[in-house]
Parts: sequence; structure tokens; C-alpha cells
Amino acid sequence: MFLRNSVKLLLTLFLSFYCFVSTASTVDTFVVSSKSMNKEIKNLVILPDAYHTATTSYPVIFLLHGYGEDHTYWVNNIPSVKDFADKYQVIIVTPDGDEASWYLDSPVDPSYQYETYLNFELLPEVEKLYRTLKNRESRAITGLSMGGHGAFYQALRHPDIWGMAGSMSGGMDITKFTERWHLKARLGNYEDNPSHWEENAIFGMAERAKDADLNLIFDTGIDDFFLDVNRALHQRFLELGVPHDYIERPGGHTREYWINSIQYHFLFFNNHLKR
Repeated sequence: MFLRNSVKLLLTLFLSFYCFVSTASTVDTFVVSSKSMNKEIKNLVILPDAYHTATTSYPVIFLLHGYGEDHTYWVNNIPSVKDFADKYQVIIVTPDGDEASWYLDSPVDPSYQYETYLNFELLPEVEKLYRTLKNRESRAITGLSMGGHGAFYQALRHPDIWGMAGSMSGGMDITKFTERWHLKARLGNYEDNPSHWEENAIFGMAERAKDADLNLIFDTGIDDFFLDVNRALHQRFLELGVPHDYIERPGGHTREYWINSIQYHFLFFNNHLKR
């Protein structure tokens, strides 16, 4: 009897382990050759487990990292994002945006052309390599800090490509931080190039959202140094009549805050993505 029960227990544990493994998403690294910047750029893709056995095409969500990080940030620091690929049946892409690109095409440094890279080099390569739904209503982009700015930046400048965007603790008005985070290297000195800064700040681009038909979500912690610029963008959107979800929560500019925040972004996108 003891042997029989032991065998049953082992079989149960094996089946439980097998089911767990067989429903796990997979993470792959792929390299894209950027013609605009003449270099190879690494990216991660997270595929739902069903991808390998089905013929379905999936919505795609881009996750942009923050200042000083790279394409591995999300998987290494917030590994729960891997679960979202299975939970929401989406393909997740985490690009390398350099440590301080701010995800824009620099008007002063031709070696930084990350807007071009994301929209016209990386996205087409993703759609060539993987089964994605190729319409704006099936694409979302979000990110944290520098990546939050980058996500809104892409969506506001390319609403024909992106149907929704999010930002967690985003630097939504870079004109308030002209001496920080290598911004001068991307845009030049503010005193000499004010238009570079104003035209590339999300706050300065707010009117673009009026007719863009975007689903937008952004949030910040009440102890975050970007709190004021997020509040200002929220008020600007209200003045312009731009539909959006805006949330303030306890917390600062921290990993713990983003672990919580990213859950709401995926839930929001799931409610709007076209399948």
C-alpha cells in the first residue's frame, strides 16, 4: 500500500511539474541590424507557450527600459512579465534602447536614431520573424521612466503604427531637466536649441493626441521626482479633451512600484487590443 501511494504521489508531482513547464512562455534573443545607426542591436522576445503549437497570430506589446538599462531589464528585474505572455496571449518585445537614447532621433547626433529604429527597423523585423497581427489596434507600447517617455513619443508621432501606449513614472516634460540624464547629448544645450527640447517633450506634443485615436494610460508614484510633470500632462490632456487613464499611487521611482504598475498596463491593453 505504501509503495502504491508513493508511486501515485510521484506521478502526481511529475504531471504537475510537466503541466507547469509546458505552459511556460519562452524568451529568445534576436539581433537586428540597424541601417540608420550602422550597428547591431539586441532585443528580447517573449512568446506565449501556445505559439509553438498553434498557427494563431498574436498582438504585440513593446516594453521599453529606463535610463542606464538595456533590453534585459524587464526579464531580469521584473520576471513576472514573462507570465503575461501566456496570461494575455500576446508577444512581448523588449528592445535595447541604449543607456540614454530617450528613444528619439537625435537632431544633433546622427548615431542616435532610435525612433527610426523602433518603428521602421525593429517592428518590421518582428513582424517578419514572428506571427503578429499587423494592425495598429493590435499593437501597444509602454515603458518606465525614460521608456515611459519613449512609449508615448512613438505613439504620438506614429499613431498609424501604434493603437495604444502607456507610461510608468515617465519623464513627460524633459524641458524641466535640461542638465540631467545625457539629454544635452541628444538635443544640444537648451539655451541654444529650445525648439529641440520643446518639440521632443511629451508635454509639448500633447496636442498630437487630440486626433490620434489612441488608448493611453500613464501613472506615477506620489513620491516620484516625475510626479509634477505627469500631473501637468494629465491636466493638459483634460484641457484638450484627450481621453486617457491617469493614476497616482503610493511609491517612488523604484522597481517595487513598477512591479505593481505593469500589471495594470497589461490589463488595460488586454481590454483594448484587437484579437
